[in-house]
Amino acid sequence: MKAQVLIVMGSESDLAVMESAGEILEKFGVPYEMTIASAHRTPARAIKLAETAEQKGIGVIIAGAGMAAHLAGVLAAHTVLPVIGVPIESSHLKGLDSLLSTVQMPPGVPVATMAIGKAGAKNAAIFAIQILSGKDKELLKKFKEYKKQMAIEVEEKANNLKKKK
Repeated sequence: MKAQVLIVMGSESDLAVMESAGEILEKFGVPYEMTIASAHRTPARAIKLAETAEQKGIGVIIAGAGMAAHLAGVLAAHTVLPVIGVPIESSHLKGLDSLLSTVQMPPGVPVATMAIGKAGAKNAAIFAIQILSGKDKELLKKFKEYKKQMAIEVEEKANNLKKKK
């Protein structure tokens, strides 16, 4: 099955965070491709990935990067596909630099920006699923069940707390 989501990370050191996005996509049965491309060290590779993603059947791009974190913006500048940025903690600034680099895009080149780190990677995958489910009824059904199950789990935990008192 063709990949529907392209996950790009700035370096191999980002893999521990970005694997979280892949795990969520796998739970939903959404095929994805994961690769490395740096906005600064391999800009031609990053641009080519963005420019060819739509032709390959990709529907959403997730980009994770640390420090200057220009990867999501570079990809967004070279595609019409939605790009979701995941800032990664990788410097003395604890990811704040990555967050600001990802979220501060100029008008006309939007990047949906998630939280710093693994929570952001997971939410990026969930947001990609939300985007893709607009055209995929089966995926939408799975996503609604996921939301329902999440609510049930919270209710159960809340009820267990009440019983302990």
